Parts: sequence; structure tokens; C-alpha cells
Amino acid sequence: MPVSVCILANGSLSRDLDVSWKDIRSDVSILVLERLSPNRMSVFEGYLTLIALFTASCAAIIWMRSSHLHSLHVPPGPPLTGWLSGHVAILPLTKPWKVYTEWAHKYGSLVHVRAFNQRIILLSSMEDCIELFEKRSSLYSDRPTLPISDLMGWDFNAGIMSYGPRWRRQRRLFQQMFRKATSLAYRPEQTRKVNDMLYGLLTSPEDFRDHVQTMSAAVVMSTTYGYDIEPKRDYYIEIAEEAIQRMAMAALPGAAMVNHIPILRYLPTWFPGARFHKLAAETKLLTTQMKEMPFKWTQERMKAGSAVDCVVAAKLPSCSTQQDVVDLQEFAAMTYAAGAETTTAGLDSFFYIMAAVSPGVQKKAQQEIDRVVGRNRLPTYDDWDSLPYMEATMRELLRWRPIGPLGFPHRVIDDDIYKGYLIPKGSLIIANIWALSRDPSIYKDPETFNPDRFFDKDGNLNDDDCSYTFGFGRRLVLCNALPM
Repeated sequence: MPVSVCILANGSLSRDLDVSWKDIRSDVSILVLERLSPNRMSVFEGYLTLIALFTASCAAIIWMRSSHLHSLHVPPGPPLTGWLSGHVAILPLTKPWKVYTEWAHKYGSLVHVRAFNQRIILLSSMEDCIELFEKRSSLYSDRPTLPISDLMGWDFNAGIMSYGPRWRRQRRLFQQMFRKATSLAYRPEQTRKVNDMLYGLLTSPEDFRDHVQTMSAAVVMSTTYGYDIEPKRDYYIEIAEEAIQRMAMAALPGAAMVNHIPILRYLPTWFPGARFHKLAAETKLLTTQMKEMPFKWTQERMKAGSAVDCVVAAKLPSCSTQQDVVDLQEFAAMTYAAGAETTTAGLDSFFYIMAAVSPGVQKKAQQEIDRVVGRNRLPTYDDWDSLPYMEATMRELLRWRPIGPLGFPHRVIDDDIYKGYLIPKGSLIIANIWALSRDPSIYKDPETFNPDRFFDKDGNLNDDDCSYTFGFGRRLVLCNALPM
């Protein structure tokens, strides 16, 4: 790698853009050999010279690299609203993805903002996301440390966990328990819960929101714990949903100042501006209950011999250490957090689109189902490959109303240069999924709900499966393989 410095015989530095580290090492060796001659100095003094020159060379290279990086600019972004706070005053807490998309139209696909000393890079093009999150995944796969997450008891969340043994154990559990062969065992129970929802929709359609929410939670709780939830106001579900909602809001950029000024976590609870401690303590209690209560319920059923097939009952007997039990407990809680909310959000969007936005799509999908399945039975998993228009509709649903309009932040672990811009070490990198799903160069008339965009000219489904709505690279959301 070329560097712009070389060592002269008199010990001074000289800029030379064509000099490489190999050249410097060679020049230093020649100089040291010259100084090691008996007529010049002792061998000991020669070694000192070698060490001094080597140190000077390293320092010079570091200095030149630092100077080069500091001469670069971060990506453009909106004007600062405060010298100290950066852009905190304009970071939106309501539908931030729409504001970020407007910024992308104004400043480009790479947008830089700052919340106090925390730099944030917003990505709004598929090209940028693939380049950074996949091709440069070794730099961009880490997660930021969110003090509010720890304070709220969400440090077990594999989705925001930094790389390490704990993250690898969680990922291993996901891969073991939700690989395709294992997931097949959960399908009968999932089918039963879906049929319960359909019966509810038939008998009391005015309560469709309750039926959808109940089904989503019921599938995950049954699959994970073997627990049948109450039709309305289930205690476990209410606790979990409150804990999830609080954490989701606190994780937004600018929502919790302690995320940007970590030292605030050490403020006493009575100190002005430390109200987050009270909210965090309340949420931590909910989070602990979410983790422990249904897990304990399943343990008691296993002891009584009345447990049904589920993830916890299948895995717990093989836990040989207390750490294994803790890992399973955390994994089970994350399964609910990852699965139930995303399923509910997706079904809500589906009902809205079919009823109010695109009744023509609903009619076309119904015609395909009638043609393949008939009217004497319900569709099953085995029918899916014969329902391409339904698959295209599901893809368009993910695109038109992505479940997570913003990807969870990644953290770059070292300084990087991309498109001539400096991406400083420690920056948060956020994929604006909303902007990706509305890229007019990929999706014609992006605000129109049109499943036909996923068919090629021969009438076959194309390669765009909208998997980007679940994330990128090594940090692809684990729940995209959950048995839904």
C-alpha cells in the first residue's frame, strides 16, 4: 500500500506519493547496515538506531494515514441545529423513515447526521446497502451498544447484541430450532391457530383486529412454550407487548439521550433529566416477567408430565448447564418478540390492502385459490408452490408496507472510505428500508400496490423476493425463518 513518507539519512521526513512501505523498510535496512559498521558505532547503538527508525517509520505512516482520513468529508446532510447536540432537534420520532427519505432526495443516498458525539449514516439505496452490509460485512456487521437497552433489561436481544459468545449461542439456537426440517413439526399447531382465527372472523368480523392479534401471539406462544393464550387480554401477552413497545420507541435515534451520552446512565434518579431511569426500571420489570413467567409455566408442565410439543419442551432436557437454561430462556423470549409483532403488523396491512386499497388484487388472488384449492377445503402449506400470484401478493405486501421501515443500526468497527466519503469508526449505519422499497429505478409507480411487478415477461416469478425487508448480510433478521 503506497504511503507518502520516507526516511532520509539525516532522520527527517519527506513526502513521496510513490514510496511504498517496502521501499521504506529497504531504505531503513540500508541505513542501519551503514551505521552498524565498526567505524561508525557499536552493535548496541546500531540496534537502538534500528528501533528508533522503525518507530519513526510507523509513526509517520500512522500520521499520514490519519492526515489523509481527516482531509476527507463525511457524507452530506441537513444543517446542524446545535454545535453540541448536532441534529438532535430535527431527528424525528414519528415515522422517521419518511423524513429520512426526504433527506435522501435532497442530499443523496448517503446522509450524515449527528446526535451529540454519535455519527449516524443513513443508507437509502440498494447499492449502498449491499456494498457495505454484504461486501464489507467484516466492517459493518457489529451492533451499537445502547445503554437504554441494558437498563430496560433487553441485553439478551440477539438482534442488537454485539458479536461474541453470547450472540453465537443465540444464533445457534435459532438455526437448530427453526431450520426447515424442525419447523415442519410445528405446522399442525400453526394450522389449528389459523383455523381458530378464521372461525372468529366468520362469527364476529367486527372484532377482526382482536382475532388477528390473538392468532399471531397464539402461534408463537404455542410453538415456543406450548401455551394456549386467552382469546382476549392474555396476561403474558399484555406484559410482552408493553415491554416490546417501550424498547422499540427507546431505540430510535434521538429518543433516549443516554444512548448518545452514555455517562448519563450514572446520574441518580432524582437528578434533572434522569427521568429515563424510572421508565427503564419499569420496563426492566416487564421484560424480566416476559422472559421468566411463560418459561416457568412450561417447566412446571414438564414436571407434571402434561407439556405439549414445543421449542422449550424439546430443548430443555438437553440443557446440561445453568447457562444453557438461561440461553434457552432468552431465546424463547426473543422468539415471541421477533415473531408475534411482525406477524400482526403484516396481517393488519394485508387486511387493509385487500379491503380498501386493491380489491382487484383480492379478487384475482381469490380466483387463483379457487382454481388450485377449490371451495371444499382450506389451503395448506402444500398448495403454496401452486399459488404464484399469492406469493407475488405477499412480496408486494412486504415492499409496500415493510414491517420494519428502518433497519436496526449496524456499527462500523473501523474508519472506512466509500464513494469518496469518510465513514468514521463507531458510526451507526441505518438502512432506510422504506426508501429502498420506493426506489423508482427498481419499482415503477412505487406507491401503487401491484403484485404483477414480481413476474417476468414469461409469467414466472422474478428473483426479487423482498428479503431486504428483513435486513442484510450477517445481520439478516433471524425471525425471517420463524415458522409463521
